[in-house]
Amino acid sequence: MTDLTLADWQQRARELDIEGRAFIQGEYVDALSRGRFDCVSPIDGRVLAQVASCDAQDAEHAVASAREVFAAGLWSRLAPARRKAILIRFADLLEAHGEELALLETLDMGKPIGDALAVDIPGAARALRWSGEAIDKVYDEVAPTPHDQLGLVTREPVGVVAAIVPWNFPLMMACWKLGPALATGNSVILKPSEKSPLTAIRIARLAIEAGIPAGVLNVLPGYGHTVGKALALHMDVDTLVFTGSTRVAKQLMIYAGESNMKRVWLEAGGKSPNIVFADAPDLYQAAEAAASAIAFNQGEVCTAGSRLLVESSIRERFLPLLVEALKAWKPGNPLDPATNIGALVDTQQLDTVLSYIEAGHAEGATLLLGGKRTLEETGGLYVEPTIFDGVDNAMKIAREEIFGPVLSVIGFDTPEQAIAIANDTQYGLAAAVWTADLSKALLTARALRAGSIWVNQYEGGDMTAPFGGFKQSGNGRDKSLHAFDKYTELKATWIKL
Repeated sequence: MTDLTLADWQQRARELDIEGRAFIQGEYVDALSRGRFDCVSPIDGRVLAQVASCDAQDAEHAVASAREVFAAGLWSRLAPARRKAILIRFADLLEAHGEELALLETLDMGKPIGDALAVDIPGAARALRWSGEAIDKVYDEVAPTPHDQLGLVTREPVGVVAAIVPWNFPLMMACWKLGPALATGNSVILKPSEKSPLTAIRIARLAIEAGIPAGVLNVLPGYGHTVGKALALHMDVDTLVFTGSTRVAKQLMIYAGESNMKRVWLEAGGKSPNIVFADAPDLYQAAEAAASAIAFNQGEVCTAGSRLLVESSIRERFLPLLVEALKAWKPGNPLDPATNIGALVDTQQLDTVLSYIEAGHAEGATLLLGGKRTLEETGGLYVEPTIFDGVDNAMKIAREEIFGPVLSVIGFDTPEQAIAIANDTQYGLAAAVWTADLSKALLTARALRAGSIWVNQYEGGDMTAPFGGFKQSGNGRDKSLHAFDKYTELKATWIKL
């Protein structure tokens, strides 16, 4: 961490030289159409930079560049130990430029600077380093054969990977995909969200400095319906990886089917249940975790604990603890190190969150806290952390992903009822269980249809654990060695001796 003050960060923001061009074949370039869009900070509404608005022409150029370097083998046939060393160097450079990257992240999407410094940038570097460290320790296979046969099972890079990443954790989500994709020898076209493209653009130059050959990592900022669609439909993109909404994920699957049947790996939405049983070991701790689970990153988290299931017998004791815990999360200037909840990413997301709050009122839920826009005088986009009690799981606020600091409290009486409510959703990304009973914890965890289950905590895990969802939360996994499966093809070679 750093001892920089609000004034220090504001001064750095004024002095920051922001790059907004695309990155293709090792160079920053304008979009071929010369199109640009304003990158607007949700902190105060000011324009940060003009960013290249890439389209199908730029996708064609980037894919050709990526394919050429892949075929040449400059990266794809490099020894795993060499790719490892370069990826570790790449991670080191992210850390060395950590304050600059954190500032870009905060200005671009509104997250608190303390979180960008402590979570996003270290997490991004850790993802690159972990994948780099792992790649020369993953072995291929020799099949059990007769004495006059030799069977080999080998992994090969898939080729050209298009990675479309979200705006809420722009750099970390990018590196969750870049790490294993690059480690296994692929060429990558990274398409950041138009809402937060700045760190992706910046690290492209750091990749070259680390030793990644030109053309191996290309960055195309722009809109999903233009350059994103072009990449998804491109006949020479071998694999498409995506983190974002379920609606867009479904469309990308259609595009893959309409083009070359490219592999599509999707991490989509969530409506994660956070289940507090009456025998939770520490209700105060559970309340603090529930507040963090909905307020961290302004609630713009795919795994946000947006449905809080509380056993009826402790409801009267638990809700005051919850309200008090969430009061500690106060919207403020994201450049202030003391701020723990920042601005929503843009006006569209602000309007979306406010519309869900209105829906909660309209459907008869009881507002316990928040529910309003705040700090309007700053020109920024801030919403008070909000709690609705008396929520029925059929209500809109309980069924749809809000992606903002809006919490729905739902009661239950038995473990079976809690499990039924928790699973009654199209999503299956994550869930949490609070209980002192080990058997109850494990049986509940087994019954929950979600990719990540946390017991007596929220948001557990590290790079060794896979991350992804069941049902309409997607397929495939980020993190862990399982992520390498998305970026490699298995080849069987059978030799008669």
